[in-house]
Amino acid sequence: MKKNWRQQISRLMLAAAFSLAVGSAAMAEDTNTFVSGTSVNGLGIAGLTAEGAAERISGFYASDYKLTIKEKGGKEEVITGPEIGFTVVIPEGALQEILNQQNAAGRPFGPDVNNKHRIELANSFSEDALTQKINSLICISGTSIVTTADAHVSTYQEGQPFTIIPEVRGNNVDAAKTAEVIRRAVQSGAAEVDLAASGCYYEPQILAGDENLKNLRDTMNQCREMTINYTIGEESRLLDSATICSWILGTQNGEIQVNRDAASAWVQELANQFDTFGKTRIFHTATGRDVEVTGPYGWKIDVAGETNALIGMIRTGQTQNREPKYAITAAVHGPQDWGATYVEVDLTGQHVYMTKDGAVVWDAPCVTGNVSKNHTTPPGIFPLTYKERDRVLRGAKRADGSYEYESPVSFWMPFNGGIGLHDANWRGSFGGNIYKTSGSHGCINLPPSKVPALYEMVYKGMPVICYN
Repeated sequence: MKKNWRQQISRLMLAAAFSLAVGSAAMAEDTNTFVSGTSVNGLGIAGLTAEGAAERISGFYASDYKLTIKEKGGKEEVITGPEIGFTVVIPEGALQEILNQQNAAGRPFGPDVNNKHRIELANSFSEDALTQKINSLICISGTSIVTTADAHVSTYQEGQPFTIIPEVRGNNVDAAKTAEVIRRAVQSGAAEVDLAASGCYYEPQILAGDENLKNLRDTMNQCREMTINYTIGEESRLLDSATICSWILGTQNGEIQVNRDAASAWVQELANQFDTFGKTRIFHTATGRDVEVTGPYGWKIDVAGETNALIGMIRTGQTQNREPKYAITAAVHGPQDWGATYVEVDLTGQHVYMTKDGAVVWDAPCVTGNVSKNHTTPPGIFPLTYKERDRVLRGAKRADGSYEYESPVSFWMPFNGGIGLHDANWRGSFGGNIYKTSGSHGCINLPPSKVPALYEMVYKGMPVICYN
């Protein structure tokens, strides 16, 4: 009995071995399927036909594809194929070519044979769905995101020194770059993407140990001791350190940031106090009267330019003395800023006086603008624009190309647009009431014999004071 049992077992083992050999031979002979161990892009397709393999690959990506997004701190998020309508298109003939190569090589397989293949797949997905999924990722829109920040100098606190606030190494990503990295991964059919390795996280660019930052802190602390003393003529105005520091907003790009509006307001206040341009002043005439004068002559601080200069001074942290930058200047500082050398035109008395160093050195009768024709010469204080020899003065141009008038003069000294002092050889008399009905078009007509001496004494910028 024992012998028969052993014979029976032997016959069964031989039968099984024969069946396995026949099956293996049958597989080896099935040239329509891939050999054992065959994979494409990591997916096993052994024993499948080219068509079956195509279905296997397409089905995997349509239902099983997922992209794992690795984030800081070991966190992971996943985007799946169905969420974004992911599908793949296998290049025509690519799988059949692999099968043909296996058949041509005798269909080898086993641990020593590399039957792993890679095919560039044409991936397809919904751009809108992917964008929506990316935007909903915790790494982009989560509530626990810590924003990366550079080390910086503290803001001003009264009585406290400026200190360095250390950098913050957060977990916020560059959303645009992250979206592009994820999109490229999906396009390539990748299984995972590492945001940190891809450089998607913001990193601090300025660290607490940065020497430039330390120097900036030191300069800002110097601001706590600095003053800027403005000198205007015989007067001065002090900008103290407390005010300066209250304007400091912090730093940016290695530079102290100053509240421009506050600095500008301070400069504007300085201008309001010391500007004389356009303001009414009292002028003591050659005949002993005091009259009010105003006009486009005087001191005018360049508020915008001086604000820029002031901010630049604050950034140095150094105490300084400063004269403001002017847009317009006058002869001297003070209420009578025309100084001691000027031309005055008495519009009522129809007389012109030249005062030099406080003394009248020249005078002459004149004829000013025709009152009856609304050419009255306007009062005011003006700077002499320039002086010129041998000029033809012309009126408005008519339609036919001619001018309302053309008057050649030997000496021309304009001070108020087209109004100026000049010789008038067409007049036989000057002074009196001529101007009321037979005056000029606004200019100051002078006797030809008197004008050369005046012309030699005047210069560009000299005050010309017209008054009634």
